[in-house]
Amino acid sequence: MTTRLVNLVIDAARPEALAGFWAALLGWHVAVEEDGEVDVRAPESDGWDLDLVFVPVLEPKEVKNRIHLDLASTTRAHQAELVSRALELGGRRVDLGQGDVPWVVLADPEGNEFCVLEPRERYADTGAVASILVDAHDPELLAGFWARLTGWPIQAREGGTLVGLRGPSGRGPWLEFLRNDDVKQVKNRVHLDIAPPADAAHAAVVTEVIAAGAAPADLGGPALPWRVLSDPEGNEFCVLTPR
Repeated sequence: MTTRLVNLVIDAARPEALAGFWAALLGWHVAVEEDGEVDVRAPESDGWDLDLVFVPVLEPKEVKNRIHLDLASTTRAHQAELVSRALELGGRRVDLGQGDVPWVVLADPEGNEFCVLEPRERYADTGAVASILVDAHDPELLAGFWARLTGWPIQAREGGTLVGLRGPSGRGPWLEFLRNDDVKQVKNRVHLDIAPPADAAHAAVVTEVIAAGAAPADLGGPALPWRVLSDPEGNEFCVLTPR
């Protein structure tokens, strides 16, 4: 498979304001603003090759997101500093029944959950974002599917509860799949975009991705140059035009 990850996309009522929150929290910068979309980009030192993309939607957030970000910290003091910064910028604490855990669960100004992790050796070199975490009924199955689409090999397993992919460069965030039995109810407000290389035929790549286990996801609306599909557990993602 020649596709690669290019974006993590977040639906937003106010994309500019939400992008501002995340840029300030992560220490990243707003790189693109057009047609209501706002892209936030990491410094090269973070090793994050994706854009964090905020797009306008009318639908309100209804349920806990199935995909969220885990932020990395280097010390307990740094973790506390990140939590304080998030709260000052408009975030809030969230109780999802996590109980007494060493990480802190927060939500951004539009209610998107994220975690500020305690220092962990696995995430010592990821930059600001430790992991893109995906809820999964079958972490092994879903990790295998996304490993094929991204070219990121499986590099971590924790029993039957978590499977982690890491980019071949060994830099930037992990893509992790965590066992969770919650049933998907609505369209995800956070999704991944993949793209073929510039010399590929888009239709042929879409066919290849479907053969790997994806399914068409008809979300209605106007015809688009990219294709919306869903992974084996129904998580929507986009196959963008070649680039």
